[in-house]
Amino acid sequence: MKAVFMGKHKRSAVAALRHLVERGWEVAAVVAPPDTSAARDDQRLDLVAREHGLPLATDRDLYDAIDDPSSANVDLAGTDLVLSFLFWRLIRPPLIELGRIGCLNFHPAPLPDWRGLGGYNAAVLEGLTEWGVSAHFVDEGFDTGDLVRVRRFAIDPGTETALSLDIASQEHLQSLFREVIDLAMGSAPLPREPQGAGRYVTREQFEEMRRVRPGDPPEVTERRIRAFWYPPHDGATLTVGGREVTLVDRALLEQAADANLRAGIVP
Repeated sequence: MKAVFMGKHKRSAVAALRHLVERGWEVAAVVAPPDTSAARDDQRLDLVAREHGLPLATDRDLYDAIDDPSSANVDLAGTDLVLSFLFWRLIRPPLIELGRIGCLNFHPAPLPDWRGLGGYNAAVLEGLTEWGVSAHFVDEGFDTGDLVRVRRFAIDPGTETALSLDIASQEHLQSLFREVIDLAMGSAPLPREPQGAGRYVTREQFEEMRRVRPGDPPEVTERRIRAFWYPPHDGATLTVGGREVTLVDRALLEQAADANLRAGIVP
């Protein structure tokens, strides 16, 4: 079996790529983010590709290889699957149609409920008790293709943060990836079910959700603080003297202090 793997610098993406190699897949190309400045070595997709002697490419290289295979530096002939694991760009034809089985995306939210970005934040802010991760076929929209499988799990609406929800989701996404890859290696076609109507969080909605208002009820402010706690990104914001500042509550301060203590950052 032969695949193209496109992903982010995340431990879950690293584990997914390792699983492909361990299961004996030929990986024709790995597309990883060019910026490695914020990634630890155990998150670096490019390092795993080099470790296993896998070709690194850009998504532009893939489109060029499809247009003119004779001049390409990657061999895409006979590709079975194009795999997007948290890939950050819209995948377009003809790359969508390259794989014999298809092009699959692994999305860190339950579909069709939560498409695009901002799902973790909305889940915490709205006090959801359940979250999920999804595998779906890629079409020309964002997160709109037929579903392969959705895995849902319980979350605690009283303690969850955007960061903790991401960490939990990545664990489930790894497991879902292994499950779907094993299905793809079988003789039966992958299951596929059309999605119904879904929901996107727009950039404008995201910024509005993040803003703390002095008249908000205390429980809304508390949820908003947790919903956007994902250092080093800006959290729930309040405008003070014309400047936007991030709010942190006592529980999050204790988390940060504990992390500093374990990292040896002490006076």
